[in-house]
Amino acid sequence: MDATFFFDPACPFTWRTSRWLVGVAPERDVTVHWRAFSLAILNEGKIPEQYRPMTVAATRALRLVEALRAEHRDETIGAFYTELGNRTHEAGAPISDEIVQAAAEAAGVTDAKTVLDDESWDAAVRESHELAFGSAGPDIGSPVLMVEGAPRGVHGPIIDQVPEPEEALAIWDAVVPLTRSGTFFELKRGRS
Repeated sequence: MDATFFFDPACPFTWRTSRWLVGVAPERDVTVHWRAFSLAILNEGKIPEQYRPMTVAATRALRLVEALRAEHRDETIGAFYTELGNRTHEAGAPISDEIVQAAAEAAGVTDAKTVLDDESWDAAVRESHELAFGSAGPDIGSPVLMVEGAPRGVHGPIIDQVPEPEEALAIWDAVVPLTRSGTFFELKRGRS
């Protein structure tokens, strides 16, 4: 089964959900495709000054995501996001241009600087974002998950920690039929 995961690399909840998906994928024979979801686009004109450097770095990272996707390099995107998340979310550091560059190099992307600085990729980032938002929105954020056979994507699942394998698989086995249902649209509880 194919699953497409739209993500903003600055979001810690998205990071945890991605680790859940990466753990579940081999157990449920899921091929993960990685796409851009931009919190900068979602919040255009409303980003506080203190978050702008992180927003710029995330935008540059998403350019690379879409450039690699155009070359059908999902494994490289997955490696890049893993390197990026380990350097930010796992290390407790905010995303930065330096971290994005280092993560790209660690993932084996040799021409990363050229792509990271190439604003022409912003159109592909916006297109990917709009695809995700149109599939799961309105009133959503990062991440968006689309699974094969589902009429629409879903925002989430949002998890506050990566579950152990048995629980991770149970969540997957619950999420897939919900996303494929034409009548289901929301399941939510407050954050603790």
